[in-house]
Amino acid sequence: MNLDEAKVRVKELTELLDRYNYEYYVLNQSSVSDQEYDRLMNELQLIEKEYPELASPNSPTRRVGGAVQSQFKKVPHRRLMLSLGNAYNEEDLRDFDRRMREALHTDTVSYMGEVKIDGLGMSLLYDKGELQYALTRGDGVTGEDVTENVKTIRSVPLRVKEMRPFEVRGEVFMPKKSLEALNREREEAGESLFANCRNAAAGSIRQLDPNVAASRKLDAYWYYLVNARELGIHVHSVSLDYLDSLSFKTNKERRRLKGIEELLAYVQEYTEKRDSLDYDIDGLVFKVDDIDAYEEIGYTAKTPKWAIAYKFPPKEVYTKLLDIVLTVGRTGRITPNAILEPVRVDGSLVQRATLNNEDFIKEKDVRIGDIVGLHKAADVIPEVTGPLKERRIGIEEPFVMPSTCPVCGEPLARVGGLHYCLNPHCGARKIESIIHFVSRDAMDIDGMGPSVTEEFFNEGFIKDIPDIYSLHTHAQDIKDIDGWSDKSVENLLTAIDNSKNQSLERLLNGLGIKEVGTKLSKILAKRFKNLEAFYDLSLEQLMDVDDIGPVAAKSIYDFFHDEKKRAELDALKAAGVNFLYLGADTLDVNSYFYGKTIVLTGTLESHSREEMTEILEGIGAKCSGSVSKKTDIVIYGPGAGSKLKKAQELGIETMDEKTALDHLSRLGGQ
Repeated sequence: MNLDEAKVRVKELTELLDRYNYEYYVLNQSSVSDQEYDRLMNELQLIEKEYPELASPNSPTRRVGGAVQSQFKKVPHRRLMLSLGNAYNEEDLRDFDRRMREALHTDTVSYMGEVKIDGLGMSLLYDKGELQYALTRGDGVTGEDVTENVKTIRSVPLRVKEMRPFEVRGEVFMPKKSLEALNREREEAGESLFANCRNAAAGSIRQLDPNVAASRKLDAYWYYLVNARELGIHVHSVSLDYLDSLSFKTNKERRRLKGIEELLAYVQEYTEKRDSLDYDIDGLVFKVDDIDAYEEIGYTAKTPKWAIAYKFPPKEVYTKLLDIVLTVGRTGRITPNAILEPVRVDGSLVQRATLNNEDFIKEKDVRIGDIVGLHKAADVIPEVTGPLKERRIGIEEPFVMPSTCPVCGEPLARVGGLHYCLNPHCGARKIESIIHFVSRDAMDIDGMGPSVTEEFFNEGFIKDIPDIYSLHTHAQDIKDIDGWSDKSVENLLTAIDNSKNQSLERLLNGLGIKEVGTKLSKILAKRFKNLEAFYDLSLEQLMDVDDIGPVAAKSIYDFFHDEKKRAELDALKAAGVNFLYLGADTLDVNSYFYGKTIVLTGTLESHSREEMTEILEGIGAKCSGSVSKKTDIVIYGPGAGSKLKKAQELGIETMDEKTALDHLSRLGGQ
């Protein structure tokens, strides 16, 4: 077979194998035997081996796994992957429906109801009919490129007939049968078992070896065509039908619902039906079906207002409370924790759970030795619901809150119903503060999780945050610890060195200043640019910053005027940690939009609404989802409706997208 003949045959084989994959993994039917399928696959592999130049990155042969990767590359999402707001009961859903009816000025809204797969959020990008890459949700702004692993999922189309660029989002999951088979294999091999389908799917998709991912038999459902309007589609249910036509696997449990009563009936049906499905669901999702209404309804900073996730009530189990122990957080907060007889809750083996605080224990009358109810709050965090008092036998012991810290022995202080250890040198507080500093949302030091941090602290390698940057002096000591190799130590030290180059907002978050989280860290970093600027700020200057009240201002002021904290900061600077804001330095008080409240409406062509919001907030503007007397400017695109009309009625400045872009292109101009 010459090259031209091989090229023709590769095309024939690819089309055949794609069709057979779709029939078997999406339609659950097959027009060809397994032997014939394997014969065609082997033929394609042989041709690609003889003519490597004909092996496409999206060849059907890539589904069985590929080369082992060294790491997952981080890639920004073209459009933010927002989370959904949650509803937990009928009242929440009725309130959601009321907001939608008011926003759309109608008596009845049409929704699409869909089951909420308990898996790993994923985004696929296609162009010119080919899969370009697959990204995890990550933090919603940046995801990890797991393309090679996603290609091993047989139901995911590698080629489609749509040649225009588009993005589709969905959920990668492990079917219940796949989990059972995988856990049987792991048990036979003496390996730990996966607690549930969600953990198994997440662990499988993040394997550096695609061959491992291929062996796990994952699947995926796709539920959102991101740029449907650009493809001429204006109804969500129609977009799902279109995904079907492109060979994507969409969930057939979906249903178009008219009004709140049909929505509630759908909830009742799937509350009863959820356990009969061959995959895990943790709730239902309801979206307004009219895509054109999305801009009108709007968004919050983190969620679209036109969709909501209904979470099923947590399943409750019962077990014995063996003891109550205290843990100390990085702020010194003391938390009582229940030590339980091991019990499975939604697939996870639970041995301890939070009891919140002393008042919770007293109000519930929880006693050591009780049989207690247990569920997972929001399907994630194990939580004790209360005791079964009728099961008491008279030997249960009431809990007495100690007056001293269980770690350092210093007196505890009660503040607003909570207990705190005020000793800044308490070992437990230091460990928790170091764990926070190295966490993903802060300095993001890979390989230094909570257990490693605690081990290094107990070994004496680190006692304070600055000691992290001296860990290279303990490299040989770390290698001597069981489980550490030359390579793993090298990777850890590289991650520590790389963290020195993080931008100021991550450092601010990592310092663990009370009242300062991820969002406020970004605001402060953009505003003051240099950590050392905080040394001379007054309380009044801090309270002049939007989103900072007197409590947060006092906390920030006290932190930077504490001599011991300043000594730690000096040590971090001496170690080479960056103190500067490295973001786009476009915050210009003379820019046209600085300090103004802006509403976006209609279809923007240059950027998505989320991207434009990020740009405007990055130069000091505030973006709002609704027009009011406090609004300064409404920026509109084609299809703008009631928001634009209301702005004109109120005499608010309006401008089209082109005018807004002109202002953005000359920051500082009027």
